[in-house]
Amino acid sequence: MAAIGRFNTLQIVKHTGFGLYLDGGPDGEILLPNRYIPKDTPTEVEDWLNVFIYLDSEDKLIATTETPKAQVGEFASLKVAEINRVGLFLDWGLPKDVLLPHSEEKRPLEVGNYCVVYLYLDKHTRRITATAHLDRHLDKTPPRYKVGEQVNLLIAGVTDLGFKAIINGQHWGLVHKNEAFKFLRNGMQEVGYIKEIRPDGKISLSLQPVGSDAGDALQQQIMQRLEEHDGVLMISDKSPPELIAKEFGVSKGNFKKAIGGLMKLGHIRIQPDRIEKV
Repeated sequence: MAAIGRFNTLQIVKHTGFGLYLDGGPDGEILLPNRYIPKDTPTEVEDWLNVFIYLDSEDKLIATTETPKAQVGEFASLKVAEINRVGLFLDWGLPKDVLLPHSEEKRPLEVGNYCVVYLYLDKHTRRITATAHLDRHLDKTPPRYKVGEQVNLLIAGVTDLGFKAIINGQHWGLVHKNEAFKFLRNGMQEVGYIKEIRPDGKISLSLQPVGSDAGDALQQQIMQRLEEHDGVLMISDKSPPELIAKEFGVSKGNFKKAIGGLMKLGHIRIQPDRIEKV
């Protein structure tokens, strides 16, 4: 049986004038329309193709080689394309928008707004559906991360404490305000690091490496950049936090610690507008 809302590797069973038919197992043959037939892949009968399966406007299974912004079982930030009495239709990168029913809204949205949602398969209609109620799909398993581990983050909420983020599509975490040294908003995807896992299972996150090796790594990065720029970088401990974040992806505080350590070791000189290799 083909997995609806996911990529499947299916075998070609026949050619027609309007596309290829693929073996969908118990679901029967599934059409891959001509416009989606790849030009750089073998497409003879009995060849295999990796295709995404979903329901067309007539609720028939159809295949595409286009890539949606998310598959069933994943989270994504999607744009509201249309609203009617049934719900909100979100642009997820395929010709047929995905439905966010009004019952699955968490806050009022307008056309053009973005919303972080989870995609699931409706048990009754087999349609790919979105929900903005994320909690029910997260923290299903105990977190097994290690402090300092690099993870993928999807920013999905703002609280008084900071920014809620989905970790690797599985758990909630929090980037505290004092760790948010760069601009963040809902829907942004960031690389983050596990800072702390509390006894109650809550996870604190950092946008920069943590642990004993983080400072050494930053110092090595600074020295390498100095080598690449003839021993001078037009950045210092007086530089704006935004510039430091853009150049090195760290907070101003961590940057100052790193160059302060390099100065004590005699590797650099710190000037008001630059640092120089000794």
